[in-house]
Amino acid sequence: MNTPLNKAQSALETLQTARGNAFYPLYHLAPPAGWMNDPNGLIYHNGLYHAFYQHHPFDQNWGPMHWGHATSRDMVRWEHQPIALAPGDEWDRDGCFSGSAVDDNGVLSLIYTGHIWLEGAGNDSAIRQVQCLATSEDGVHFKKQGVILTPPPGIMHFRDPKVWQQEGTWWMVIGARDEHDRGKVLLYRGNSLRDWQLDRILAEANADMGYMWECPDFFPLGNSQILMFSPQGIKAKGLAYQNLFQSGYLRGRWQPGKGFTVYQPFEEMDHGHDFYAPQSFVAEDGRRIVLGWMDMWESPMPSKREGWAGCLTVPRELCMMPNGKLYQNPVHELATLRTGEQLVLPCVLETQELMLHPNAEAVELEIAWEAGQSTAERYGIRLGQGCELFVDALTQRLVLSRGYQDAQLDGNRSVPLSENGDLHLRIFIDRSSIEVFVNQGEYCLSSRLYPQPGERQLELFASHGKALCRGGTLWQLNAL
Repeated sequence: MNTPLNKAQSALETLQTARGNAFYPLYHLAPPAGWMNDPNGLIYHNGLYHAFYQHHPFDQNWGPMHWGHATSRDMVRWEHQPIALAPGDEWDRDGCFSGSAVDDNGVLSLIYTGHIWLEGAGNDSAIRQVQCLATSEDGVHFKKQGVILTPPPGIMHFRDPKVWQQEGTWWMVIGARDEHDRGKVLLYRGNSLRDWQLDRILAEANADMGYMWECPDFFPLGNSQILMFSPQGIKAKGLAYQNLFQSGYLRGRWQPGKGFTVYQPFEEMDHGHDFYAPQSFVAEDGRRIVLGWMDMWESPMPSKREGWAGCLTVPRELCMMPNGKLYQNPVHELATLRTGEQLVLPCVLETQELMLHPNAEAVELEIAWEAGQSTAERYGIRLGQGCELFVDALTQRLVLSRGYQDAQLDGNRSVPLSENGDLHLRIFIDRSSIEVFVNQGEYCLSSRLYPQPGERQLELFASHGKALCRGGTLWQLNAL
């Protein structure tokens, strides 16, 4: 049968035969070929972790959205599965947009947004978005069940359902944009996956918090309730909100039947150049894990020349600290990729470089600095000629800087240094990315990098003064 799914799978397999690999990740999840954006349907089900994602299998550009699919036993080593969803039905003819996955009495069920352009592809002023259901008996092949929820009056942008079950009741949060161009999250409750009622507006934007809130997620963490979402339309404020769109969270209190009481203002989750649309899920042992899309809309993507675009972050465990701050750390399963351990001995750098690795394609580096006692104006690590992660002593910030003229990518992102002078870094480098975890998860910075051949030397450096390095460890990471 020449179905939309079969056409998509055939196109993907053809595209994959010609895919380039210079920037293709060695241990991050990326599409076999074609385009990837938001992670969808993250779930642990019947002994396997499932990661679905927004996917265009016909070429390397965004197009009518399909759902790509990969499975893993450890969240680290992924196996690609056949495409799970393809657009083409009356309710999703122009795209199977983002959504989530649940276990409905043993049946793996996907809840997603069906998208239709009403006045031409790309015209966001006239669209129809509805929530849809698809189910699977084997966890690989899915049967569409049609529309389960339509938008309330006055709402046209209505997408990205995140569904969970709590004390026998189904709950769903949906991102929306109202007639006044304010972002909001709507909360629904249901007796089944096919029967939903609007419970309330869970949260909404004030004048400066964006016109659309995408990819909402709502979950308990410690003694708090977290509303995680990706607002569009927030203007940059100083060093905050530097990317086109943001991703972050509100912390508060909630229980079924009541409103969401917010404790603290919106907080960005990642301070790098490339992070969007994070989604969480519960691991086999109860940990709350999050994956994000490690790219940014309207950014240059040199990997398109290789026939693919987009990858996901490493999985991160979330933890709520006593001070109310959400910490993120790489899942411990990533340590199983380590090989070739190399110690970095304590040292004092003074206007010099120290080579750590001649070709850092897939490495993890854990290193600490005495920031409070270092006098250098700048010090840190350098990858080739295009990326530096350094302490700026003048501003007392940790800066991630990238500059690739051929890729038209440049600019800095930064976070404040700890007041006590401690600086512990855990850094993951892949062929076209860097992820930095600062002080055991206090801050994260994720960015895409595109070094030219021979430009992957990893070294420590210091300039205009002394930098005290407490040492650390470098691991080569096994390709998947």
